[in-house]
Amino acid sequence: MLTFVEVPANVRLLSTSRELRIPFSEAVKYCILGISILLLLVAVGILIWQIFRCFSHTHTSYSHQDTVNSDLLYSEEKPSTAESYSVPPSTKSVVADGRWSRTLSLFLLEVEDVSSEARRLSRCLSQASFLAESSHAEGNVREDKTIKKVHGSLHFSVYYDQLQACLVVTVLQVEGLVDSSQISGLQPFVKIRLMLAGPKGTEAEGLKEQEGQTTPPVLWTVMQEWRTRIVKGSCSPLYGDQFSCIVQEDKDLLHRITLRMEVRDFDRFSRNTVLGEVRVPLGQLNITYPLELQKDLQTPQKDLVGEVLLSLKYLPTSQRLEIALLKVRTALTETSSAAVLYARISIQCNQSKLRYQKTSGVPRCPVTVFNEVLMFSLPDFPLEQSKILISVYETQSTGRSTKCLLGQLSVGKDRSTEDEHWTLMVRSIRQPVAMWHGLLL
Repeated sequence: MLTFVEVPANVRLLSTSRELRIPFSEAVKYCILGISILLLLVAVGILIWQIFRCFSHTHTSYSHQDTVNSDLLYSEEKPSTAESYSVPPSTKSVVADGRWSRTLSLFLLEVEDVSSEARRLSRCLSQASFLAESSHAEGNVREDKTIKKVHGSLHFSVYYDQLQACLVVTVLQVEGLVDSSQISGLQPFVKIRLMLAGPKGTEAEGLKEQEGQTTPPVLWTVMQEWRTRIVKGSCSPLYGDQFSCIVQEDKDLLHRITLRMEVRDFDRFSRNTVLGEVRVPLGQLNITYPLELQKDLQTPQKDLVGEVLLSLKYLPTSQRLEIALLKVRTALTETSSAAVLYARISIQCNQSKLRYQKTSGVPRCPVTVFNEVLMFSLPDFPLEQSKILISVYETQSTGRSTKCLLGQLSVGKDRSTEDEHWTLMVRSIRQPVAMWHGLLL
């Protein structure tokens, strides 16, 4: 038999309240409440600080843009923000007024800042790997380093065989390059060039007009180029390497030939160091019989081997630089019909090279016309820390052949001197400025 006992309502409520009671003291409860209020205040403070920072950044950007626009020349070029984040006409009509328009503009500015920062960081991270790749790809055709102090002498012989119309050059020995403490890492070799001075009428006319000289500089041409073997760990290496080439028996031709011999230190993973050079005009020597000579090494110098007509245009709003390679002029020589010229252009910012660009190959002639424009995006560095590096190469269009460096030039603002072309480009913003430059080797 079941018996039901009715429990009073106040007893049920008391038992329920005891079950739901939090097992913490009053002090702990107040501490938790205080921490919650403190976190809420911190979040509100961070939100207010972000809003203030956003509005102050927007005001600074607008004032800076107004200042730049008032100083620079007018142009049809559009800002990068308008090109990348343009709003459709229908959206513009909806958000053109009130807080929505302001919110959208703030959002676009934040997105632009984030994207520009990401591009800058990715460019900086890729510079290290690019430098390693470019040093391996360029090899010994890049501009060589030169030591400040020159030591040693070069022992060689020159002979012109009139019966066979053959010029013979023999490298015998290099003596006294460096001290005995530096012998272990030395790997010397000799690079030989037969430099032919251009005949009358092939002077650098473009440089004459630019510099206002009464007598223009003479253009040189590399007739032949050789190199000896590498001797490791010796400051007085013995060679005995002999080189020869056919030279027509012409007194005027022999008087225009200069023998240029450079002693270099080989480095597989870097650029070769030029230890010194010797120049011998063959017209001043009687080489109908074998003639042995020993000359001291001199400080290396560059020869003018051509002219380059270059056009520069700077776009400050988009941080871009337009480089137009117009013409390349070299001395008149008998070249192969399959010879092709191309240029490799790079920009150096803060002593770090950016990614280079190549022009298309053009058949070589006395005045090779390119008329090709290349566009470069500059990083967030001052324009004074930038420099343009141009290398002109010759290759063969038929089959796979090795490239040959014709010459190099650089345009930019150095610490000691300021390049005239670079100065005119900075002053003539958004306007192309063309000028002739000497191609050196």
